[in-house]
Amino acid sequence: MHISSQFDSGNIEVVSAQSPDDIRLTIPNDNQSEFAQWFHFRLVGETFVTHTMTIGNLAKSAYPEGWKGYNVLASYDRQTWFRIPSEFDGDNLTFSLTLEQPSVYFAYFIPFSYERHLDLVHDAQMSLLCEHKFLGLTLDGRDMSMLVIGEETPEKKKVWITARQHPGETMAEWCAEGIIYRLLDEQDGLARQLLDNAVFYIVPNMNPDGSARGHLRTNAVGTNLNREWATPSKEKSPEVLYVLNAMSEIGVDMYLDLHGDEALPYNFVAGSEGNPSYNDSIKMLENTFKDALLNATPEFQDEFGYDKDEPGKANLTVASNAVGEKFKCMAYTVEMPFKDNADVPDDIYGWSVQRSRQLGEDLLIGVNAVVKKLKASEQ
Repeated sequence: MHISSQFDSGNIEVVSAQSPDDIRLTIPNDNQSEFAQWFHFRLVGETFVTHTMTIGNLAKSAYPEGWKGYNVLASYDRQTWFRIPSEFDGDNLTFSLTLEQPSVYFAYFIPFSYERHLDLVHDAQMSLLCEHKFLGLTLDGRDMSMLVIGEETPEKKKVWITARQHPGETMAEWCAEGIIYRLLDEQDGLARQLLDNAVFYIVPNMNPDGSARGHLRTNAVGTNLNREWATPSKEKSPEVLYVLNAMSEIGVDMYLDLHGDEALPYNFVAGSEGNPSYNDSIKMLENTFKDALLNATPEFQDEFGYDKDEPGKANLTVASNAVGEKFKCMAYTVEMPFKDNADVPDDIYGWSVQRSRQLGEDLLIGVNAVVKKLKASEQ
């Protein structure tokens, strides 16, 4: 029996693995950080033998509530990922699998590797509708890439989309993939209409270092990028600095920041109602966007989500708040579940790659509902 995690986004620590019926594991923290939640490892064992694993010390994990009602993901081929019934006692997550093949992978959510990220960026740039722009290097020396989709002309609105500031929230990049490929589909009428009215600036992975390192929430030096938008720095958060500089140069008329939530089993959005500049015009845009999405898919809802900030009390270090305030535009954080969508449950797969991509395609229906109503950027 062998357990390993020395691969792209791998993360686990073996406490003991002497017997298939009692494998003990823990999750290492992100580098230079107290956050621990993401795991991704490979087990080589005996076929037709039940292997029981316990991940311990989870009361001290980043989001203990995230383990309640959560089921581990597993895959034999790294393509199809299925859920394994799991039990959480407040500190330990226990799950069992009778192996059908000698080697199997387990993960907190379906991984989106750095290599796949590079494939996505370079496949997209082959379209005549898309231009790949290099923004700079991360602290580990990886590329920060942006895709510009649509022909840039002065009258078009500027729609920005970022994903995966928190690298363990891989559903965000699967969602971005859905957005990108729908926009690049020249036979898609909605995409064509959107590109007549807007240019999309998409950063599908804001945190390549954390992604490759197997982090949940931080970059190479333990920085939570979604708390750096007030004063990003080259030393701690160059990823945010590059994107914010590009936004300042180009302008922003609308912004979506894609994320995943560990605890809430729903898809929802969080707005910038706490921003000093928030007004009825932005509220109208938000409601129009939400109404369009509610009509488009049962995967979206607006009943469960985060508490709304009081007027003037927004945390302006957070991306959607910071960008919404700086550019006086509509800005939303989009959240997806690690677990399942409780409104449309799927016991076998839970929230999945296919559903993340489809939500990305459907988000564009919401964008299309508001794009002509957006106030043009003054940048």
